[in-house]
Amino acid sequence: MPLKLSDKLPAIDILKQENIFVMGEARAQGQDIRPLRIVILNLMPLKITTETDLIRLLSNTPLQIEIVFMRLKSHTPKHTPIEHMMMFYKDFAELSQQKFDGMIVTGAPVETMDYEAVGYWNEIVQIFDWARTHVTSTLYLCWAAMAGLYHFYGIPKHALARKMFGVYAQKALMPLLPIFRGFDDTFFMPQSRHTELWRSDLLQHPELQMIAESSVSGVGMVMARDGREFFITGHLEYSPTTLDAEYKRDLGVRNDVDMPQNYYTHDDCNAAPIVRWRAHAHLFYSNWINYYVYQATPYNVNDIK
Repeated sequence: MPLKLSDKLPAIDILKQENIFVMGEARAQGQDIRPLRIVILNLMPLKITTETDLIRLLSNTPLQIEIVFMRLKSHTPKHTPIEHMMMFYKDFAELSQQKFDGMIVTGAPVETMDYEAVGYWNEIVQIFDWARTHVTSTLYLCWAAMAGLYHFYGIPKHALARKMFGVYAQKALMPLLPIFRGFDDTFFMPQSRHTELWRSDLLQHPELQMIAESSVSGVGMVMARDGREFFITGHLEYSPTTLDAEYKRDLGVRNDVDMPQNYYTHDDCNAAPIVRWRAHAHLFYSNWINYYVYQATPYNVNDIK
């Protein structure tokens, strides 16, 4: 499907090599259709990598999608060139008067901090509240999932003695939901986090539906407001090599990180990873776009409320 992106975004060249159809702004303007508008609040340090990972998954439907990247005014990223941020990202203040069919909020490397101690917490909760009236459906990933559940429902996070790190089998607890259409009985999802959610905390909130769970990694996915919000503890968007890069980055630096489980061939960190999650990742994002964004959003994007 055609993805409408800025013509100079670095991800475009990578995705074209993977035979993913990416449409530049000039060509998109010649099509007489309304594209779905998806805003991505990218809190990850390596923003270009995360951009590419998410765009890859959003490409797997026949719909045209216009992607807008949001940045925080209260935080300056250290690992992405300022020129890239200025060219491709817009402040929340600039976007706050607009409405979007969908939104994705990524994880962030601040999960061991108390929420209120995060330097940009006040801006984050302002954006979370804004999304409830300006976005049809929002995906909260990893830290953002825990932060969203804490802000909206008071759900605490709990520290882990060792990092939950690897690829874990998940069971869909509500397999008839459209988000799981086409899924197998179990599916795999990468995890990379130092904190967790507890099932017992979630069960105290009947307005929350725990929709996927792992016997090892615990709570996997939570849905709220009939699919207007999804909270995902893992990283279906990860590329095959992301866990490998994180593991080798932390070797000798942290003492609470083991080799990622269910990941390397023969558990040999010098061997190739086994990709167990790619197909379900594409299916999950396609189902989200189709059933919870495209079929739920009004034709006039300004009618979202």
